[in-house]
Amino acid sequence: MLSELLAALTSVGTSAATGIVLAAQGSVFSAGHDFADVHARDEGGVEDLLELCTRVMRTVESVPQVVVARVQGLATAAGCQLVASCDLAVAAVSAGFALPGGKGGWFCHTPAVPVARSVGRKRLMEMALTGDVVGAQQAAEWGLVNYAVPDAELDSAVSGLLERATRGSVVSKALGKQTLYGQLDRPEDEAYVIAVAAMARSSQLPDAVEGRASFLEKRSPAWL
Repeated sequence: MLSELLAALTSVGTSAATGIVLAAQGSVFSAGHDFADVHARDEGGVEDLLELCTRVMRTVESVPQVVVARVQGLATAAGCQLVASCDLAVAAVSAGFALPGGKGGWFCHTPAVPVARSVGRKRLMEMALTGDVVGAQQAAEWGLVNYAVPDAELDSAVSGLLERATRGSVVSKALGKQTLYGQLDRPEDEAYVIAVAAMARSSQLPDAVEGRASFLEKRSPAWL
């Protein structure tokens, strides 16, 4: 499944699509790795599996499209990692999030990487050490998801957020996403070096020129 998801993301990433929605059916969004699969592997095999999973997470971040997680149910371990790796996320109020390794025998080391960057250290520690399920509303307050909405409103909330996040110049937004991930979690001086170079370079892009011209001429932009 990870291989198929990686192939799908890679394919769509080179297409004309402007947005990607990751969704599931049933009571679980994603429960993470299949323990039967993991149990049958030696250390090297498990490392191969985790490296594949990491490639999926990094591809979510690297594709030029806006990626939104539509979370209708429980997201645990690598499933929670996937939500945290998406650019945006909307959850139904009945959804939940957990890093359950903290109360089991296999700690959630890799899922904690993007979760930490979403919720901060103390909240990460609570999730990782207790393994408790965090409700959707609390996940929104912690920054793991953007919104927690009534179950019946999940699709409309996802569509509305995706529409807002994909409007404007596709080229500008793709570069913007790449630069945001490039400067996040870096020291401020390094972050500014990255951002200044990207903003100066992008100022000469045709869409940037058109955006400024349309503003000055008080007309709607015509994106290329």
